[in-house]
Amino acid sequence: MLVDEEAGLLRALVLDGRGGARQLAYEDIASLTLADGESLWLHWDRSQPEAQIWLREQSGLSNFACDVLLEENTRPRLLPLPADELLLFLRGVNLNPDSAPEDMVSLRVFADARRVISLRLRPLRSTEVLIRQLAAGQGPKTASEVLISLAEALTEHVEDLITLLAEKVDGEEDQLETDPRYTPSQDNLLTLRRRAASLRRFLLPQGEVYAQLARRKLPWFVDDDTDYWNELSNRLIRNLEELELVRERANLVLEAEERRMRERMNRTMYLLGIITGFFLPMSFLTGLLGINVGGIPGSDNPYGFVLACALIAVVALFQWWIFRRLKWV
Repeated sequence: MLVDEEAGLLRALVLDGRGGARQLAYEDIASLTLADGESLWLHWDRSQPEAQIWLREQSGLSNFACDVLLEENTRPRLLPLPADELLLFLRGVNLNPDSAPEDMVSLRVFADARRVISLRLRPLRSTEVLIRQLAAGQGPKTASEVLISLAEALTEHVEDLITLLAEKVDGEEDQLETDPRYTPSQDNLLTLRRRAASLRRFLLPQGEVYAQLARRKLPWFVDDDTDYWNELSNRLIRNLEELELVRERANLVLEAEERRMRERMNRTMYLLGIITGFFLPMSFLTGLLGINVGGIPGSDNPYGFVLACALIAVVALFQWWIFRRLKWV
């Protein structure tokens, strides 16, 4: 349950250093004294004025840090602060109802040795994953592990979305190969390309953030944190490669369909050209014999019509023979 929705405080958890946590009341935050091995995680809704007031007046953060955390628009990045503190800006998949997943949700985080303050504007499933882990006693033990757990949950949701996009492209490719009459939806493929491009826009700098954290060894990081950040960086690189592959495969499907359309159009135009060329001489003969002037050969002959039909049939057979010799048909 929310700690204090009106104040914008979504979660206030004291990590016990053993994978569990206890919930803290809003009014107890100011007087909290952490025991050895404990860490504090506060998760806020930054759209609430009370949350912004608390951040500026009671959090102890500098004006610069508060200004950056409350910026309207931001991108994934890492800002080191004095006293071995960090500002971390990440993006997660938007899994809220009636929302586009590629419209990624921003998560802003301040972290030091024993405290993590996170802010979001829209609900983020990744924080709920972390809360369930803590409730089961299998969550992070320190502030640095909170950062890793959040980044890992964000990455897992990204991987799920990219897998879904890849499966959609697989389906289009399979349909195109197995059903010659199948016509891929260009709107669906263009949507896939747009989603992949939108995801890549945020994941590319986020991968660089993970790489920076892998290279930056702060005193309050756990010994194996560097390995975890390296692994997350590699996973994000693989995701970026998969996104690029999704875009290329979607382009190939579109190009294949365009090529099929051009081939069908060329065959149709070729057939129309053959038909036009075949009937052109016969149309000339019928037009010539149909003019209303005197002197038309056979006009007084009772077999004139039959002779005209025979002449047209001979011309048609001769044309057919010519077309066959030229390998046009």
